[in-house]
Amino acid sequence: MILEAAVLNVKPGQEGVFERAMRAAKPLIAATPGFIGIEVRRCLERPNAYLLLVRWEKLEDHTVGFRQSGRYQKWREALHHFYEPFPVVEHYEESFLGE
Repeated sequence: MILEAAVLNVKPGQEGVFERAMRAAKPLIAATPGFIGIEVRRCLERPNAYLLLVRWEKLEDHTVGFRQSGRYQKWREALHHFYEPFPVVEHYEESFLGE
C-alpha cells in the first residue's frame, strides 16, 4: 500500500466551501482502480490547513490511473483553485514498524 500525503492550505474564508467541494469530488477519486481510501483532516492550530491522506494499492494507481484520467480533470477544476500555495504531494511506503 502507498500513502499519498499533502498539506492543503485553503485560502482563508473558503474553508466551508472547500469542504463541500471535497465531499462532492470524493466519488471522482474513489472510482479509480487501486484506490483504497481517503482522509481529509482539518488542522487545529491553522483552521485553513488540511491534511490529505489517500491510500493506493500502488503508486501508478495515483500517478497514472487517476492523474491521467478525465476524473482528475474534474477534480482539479473542483478543488485546485482553493489552494494557496499549491500543495506538494508526496508518496510514502508501508510503515517499517509493521503497523
